Amino acid sequence: MTEALEQSLLDRLGRPVRDLRVSVTDRCNFRCRYCMPREHFGAGHEFLPRTQLLSFEELARVAGVVAALGVVKVRLTGGEPLLRANLERLVSQLAQIPRLEVALTTNGSLLKRSAQALADAGLSRLTVSLDALDPEIFRRMTDADYTPGDVLEGIAAAERAGLSRIKINTVVRRGVNDSEVLPLARHFHGSGHVLRFIEYMDVGGTNDWSRRDVVTADEIVARIDSELPLERLEPSAFGEVAERHRYRSGGGEIGVIASITKPFCGNCTRLRLSSEGRLYTCLFATRGEDLRERLRSGATDAELAEFVANLWRQREDRYSELRVPERRRLPRIEMSYIGG
Repeated sequence: MTEALEQSLLDRLGRPVRDLRVSVTDRCNFRCRYCMPREHFGAGHEFLPRTQLLSFEELARVAGVVAALGVVKVRLTGGEPLLRANLERLVSQLAQIPRLEVALTTNGSLLKRSAQALADAGLSRLTVSLDALDPEIFRRMTDADYTPGDVLEGIAAAERAGLSRIKINTVVRRGVNDSEVLPLARHFHGSGHVLRFIEYMDVGGTNDWSRRDVVTADEIVARIDSELPLERLEPSAFGEVAERHRYRSGGGEIGVIASITKPFCGNCTRLRLSSEGRLYTCLFATRGEDLRERLRSGATDAELAEFVANLWRQREDRYSELRVPERRRLPRIEMSYIGG
């Protein structure tokens, strides 16, 4: 049955399912203004009880089911995924699924202590968030008791562990950290890592988003190109979200993710799973479908596959292409819950 499903598993806009993003926890040790602002996620905020989170075995089972439907990459996210104890156990289980690439996105603050275990478990790709090199600007962005040095030490530890395919993600907000675009480009130029700048997005309803705060991808590229000349690269794969550029000097490449000014809904191949087992077909979703109940009530793998396949076939999300004001007024899932 799964072979037939894989051959026909396209959504209503003809997009295949290729990526599963898994939030392993809704908790985080940062309070980034664009994701988990402290006034909404302070001391009184109620996070999910740990008993409601999917177990590693349940997560690995879901990954195996969707891999049979055509998914080729699983990315672990949060919250901050390294707050989930013994995460390398899950990585090891996922790495045993044939033809499945295992990736991780982290804020890097805890990476120094876990990089070797993750690499040994079979982690394939690593993305680290770093919004500034200047300590004060970093603090303004993250609202956390960490420094850029903590993140850079984590990146260095990952390199020593053999995780050489590292991407660095920077969310750019005008008037807050846009002055860091060039310092970051200079720092990672020639490092072998890919620095990616992300337009400030209107995910969820708590980050006080305004279009005035968006520094466009074109502006970011122009700033870097003025000092470190760039040339455009072709996408490396269908569904790639970043527009790629490389330094003419041979110092590597950068990417810009332009969800606001150059939406890429047309080739989005991502399915998202929350830490409590709800499936979402869009980062800007207003609701998810309960998979945990099916997992825990005795559903077979074939039944789970059928459920996921039917959900994907009905998919027609393209919020970023439409960005309808009426849709923005609907309650939406927070980035910290759905995993970015």
